[in-house]
Amino acid sequence: MELRHLRYFVAVAEAGNLTTAAKRRLHTSQPSLSRQIRDLEYEVGAELLSRSVRGVELTAAGRAFLDHARLALMQVDAAVEAARTEARPAKKTFAIGFQTGQEMDWLPRVMAVLRDELKNIEVAISSDYSPDLADALARGRLDLAFLRAEPGYDLGYHVVDREPLIVLMPSDHRLVAKQAIHPRELVGQIFIGGSKKATVLRAVTEAYLRRAGVDIKLDHGVDNLAMAMSLVSSTRGLALMPAYAKNLLPASVVSRPLEGEAPMIDVAVGYSKSNTSPILKLFLSRLDELVGPNKPASRQA
Repeated sequence: MELRHLRYFVAVAEAGNLTTAAKRRLHTSQPSLSRQIRDLEYEVGAELLSRSVRGVELTAAGRAFLDHARLALMQVDAAVEAARTEARPAKKTFAIGFQTGQEMDWLPRVMAVLRDELKNIEVAISSDYSPDLADALARGRLDLAFLRAEPGYDLGYHVVDREPLIVLMPSDHRLVAKQAIHPRELVGQIFIGGSKKATVLRAVTEAYLRRAGVDIKLDHGVDNLAMAMSLVSSTRGLALMPAYAKNLLPASVVSRPLEGEAPMIDVAVGYSKSNTSPILKLFLSRLDELVGPNKPASRQA
């Protein structure tokens, strides 16, 4: 008994007609197919098909044989696919992290830069907050990340954008009526800013408030935007956060720009200096495609 016998039998059983199965499914002649079925029945030792002028019908033995024949063919197909999969060279994974909310802006551009390599690699995408992304880069869990230039890590950074800080507030706060918020209007409000973990955001915020000449005590330090938005809603406080927060705001929280020259915070592409990935090297060589020809990326240690 050969595999072709099983395939021919299943095709005839499903078509219900020898001629139809021969022409449309097996692309062979009807007499040849009839001989293959007779050979199979001889091997099995039982009649599997009952022939009539209307076509063919399964006998009781044929019905019992059909399920096992289908299962055998499925197992053979699975074995073939498993062998082919193992024979193909495995695609290398290129892991990219984004600050939660920024993937909306940057992922399409990243995929455009990598367009010629996508058939050869698996791209793994994740989102997290900047200090955690830096830690993942340092530990080798990510190849590349869009984050802040976090201190304390031996990473390479290329600044690809600068974004302003904006004011987050409850949607029914009295300052919602204003088109822009002067820093003096933050005085006396519950103030939410970066925690000690969010070192870059905290430093940019504190430097801005000093330049503006306002003395504001931090009431709540947060590690990430989710914490900031939750505290804005629950405490009715105001928060200074990067502009990409607008991608994530719930209905209960709105944003307003700062009046005058707003403080800016860098968005950088970060990577481990010890990472030898050729895809990383290629990506870094194409950073100008990511940011545009008129805005070249700048490098930081």
